[in-house]
Amino acid sequence: MIHFIDPDRAQFEAFKALDRDHPIEMLNLVKFRDTAAYPVGHDLAEAGLAGAQAYRNYGRETAPIIARLGASILWRGSYQTTLIGPQDEDWDEVFIARYPTAHAFLEMVTDPDYQAAVVHRQAAVATSRLIRCTPAKGGEAFG
Repeated sequence: MIHFIDPDRAQFEAFKALDRDHPIEMLNLVKFRDTAAYPVGHDLAEAGLAGAQAYRNYGRETAPIIARLGASILWRGSYQTTLIGPQDEDWDEVFIARYPTAHAFLEMVTDPDYQAAVVHRQAAVATSRLIRCTPAKGGEAFG
């Protein structure tokens, strides 16, 4: 499995190039490390936390920021199996976060408190997928 934790420059530029003035929903697929990998010198570097514990730290510290921006977790589920797709990918966290605009998401990732909290995510995550979507109407049929 290839590991993805943070966006690369080209991905982030492509995200920023899209329209920012409408709600967005971010599909999050997250696989934790067995043991969190905090940077040397971090207060939790020698704590021996599980990746899931470090991710909970990330959630706790970012919750007030998300609330202030008007974002929320729209949906959360428990991964069971992959029916179509790579069989070597399984996920510990699966959720959709809704942001009122892409501006709000960009405000979040540049917020100094968020930037301090993201160390927990980086320590926790073995690999992830973060997929930006535009909300659309539901319906009774595919397509």
